[in-house]
Amino acid sequence: MKQLELTPRLRAVADLVPRGSILADVGTDHAYLPVWLLLHGRIAHAIASDVRPDPLARAKLTAERYDCTDRMTFLLCDGLDGVAAGAADTVAIAGMGGETIAAVLSRPAWIADPAVTLLLQPMSRRHLLRRWLWQNGFGIKKETIVREGDRLYTIIYTSYGGASPMTAGEEWAGRQTPDLDQPLRGAYLDDLTGKLRRALDGISRGTDAGEQAHAEELRAVLSELEEMKKEWELWQR
Repeated sequence: MKQLELTPRLRAVADLVPRGSILADVGTDHAYLPVWLLLHGRIAHAIASDVRPDPLARAKLTAERYDCTDRMTFLLCDGLDGVAAGAADTVAIAGMGGETIAAVLSRPAWIADPAVTLLLQPMSRRHLLRRWLWQNGFGIKKETIVREGDRLYTIIYTSYGGASPMTAGEEWAGRQTPDLDQPLRGAYLDDLTGKLRRALDGISRGTDAGEQAHAEELRAVLSELEEMKKEWELWQR
């Protein structure tokens, strides 16, 4: 049987999953993440959920191929709506937009428990997810930046408790400290500032008053990110 390999993005998520946990993988698709974790003895059981029947069917096929069906539960549901309180102590949500992830997390009350670990990998609008987390009491314990192809991704490790307000720049890029062990941090900041500059360039060509107000917010974020990059470079010397 061919060995199951994870992409760098999913492997970074897998590396953060606490050993022996019961994992709920939301939007599981092929269920590669939970099956890999089960094959390597990292977790005790997995719940694979998806809002669509076809991805869930693919998840079941993967579980059957690697003989993991007896250690998995499959749920056709929206987000965590079908996952009962106490059924999982770790939640992974990867490959969705930040707003969508925040919407998923806003519904189940049971995730507001310090014993529940959340591993979140937003594909876009990461600043909106970080904002939702700290405003709803979730402290970000760690972020991992990983490169896959020509894109950079961040995985947020968080749980309820220990939240503190974030600046607009921190919402966009996450917090940084001198002892932060993230070799791709500089490239990540460059990527964000590049996107902001392109967005501002596009807005400058328009005449919409609402967009111009938004541009002021983006300029403030860009300025903070540029200062964060200077600070980061100073710490690396």
